[in-house]
Amino acid sequence: METTRTYFLTDTAIMLGRSLRHVFRSMDTIITVTLMPIAMMLLFVYVLGGAIQTGADNYVNYLLPGILLIAIANSIGYTSYRLFLDMQKGIFERFHSMPIARSAALWGHVLTSLVSNMISLFIIVLVALVMGFRSSAGVLEWLGVAGMLALFTLTLTWIAAIAGLSAKSVDGAAAIAYPIHFLPLISSAFVPTATMPSAVRIFAENQPVTSVVETIRALLSNQPVGSELWLALGWCGGIVLLAYLFAMRVYRRAN
Repeated sequence: METTRTYFLTDTAIMLGRSLRHVFRSMDTIITVTLMPIAMMLLFVYVLGGAIQTGADNYVNYLLPGILLIAIANSIGYTSYRLFLDMQKGIFERFHSMPIARSAALWGHVLTSLVSNMISLFIIVLVALVMGFRSSAGVLEWLGVAGMLALFTLTLTWIAAIAGLSAKSVDGAAAIAYPIHFLPLISSAFVPTATMPSAVRIFAENQPVTSVVETIRALLSNQPVGSELWLALGWCGGIVLLAYLFAMRVYRRAN
């Protein structure tokens, strides 16, 4: 058992290194994922922010959690696309003919998404600091924010893995990102849900992104997270478990 686990970890680390090299050789992925949310943050803070009433003294403080989730949502199309290419080129079949853990190649893509997203999110936070973002959060709160962002990244990445493994075309693989983009927009990420029409407000208050946004916002402002933390963990934990099981099933069938 220990030997099997050691081989899996070693093989996954190798696959992670392979996928990361592909990303860093073509930096347009990280640049695109990072620049668009930064542009949105600049637009909302300096153009639209004066007309948006959130009750916060500094709108960038209110906005940043949603921008971070937008960045993660932007990235999953690339994960799905890379998985699709490996499927079409028969890369997985070649790996399976070697003495390596069967799921290591898939985990390499998933962990690459996690690492590249953490880099993008770090850059976005630095830009937000230049724009006036300030946080009273301590080390534990920042670790909580990082953990929540990592869990959200894994949630969306496993959903993207299903699309990448089962798509019939490049467009089909990348299309998974489009509906997910709407979730941060129809949430408390940009404006309080109380300002929304009733039907929209009900949806916004009962979807996972709002719980994640409110949890991160509370942690960054060093405020009690309340029930939003458990809602966020429940949403993300449940979705990532189902997405993981379904993705692994599709992966085994396809290979």
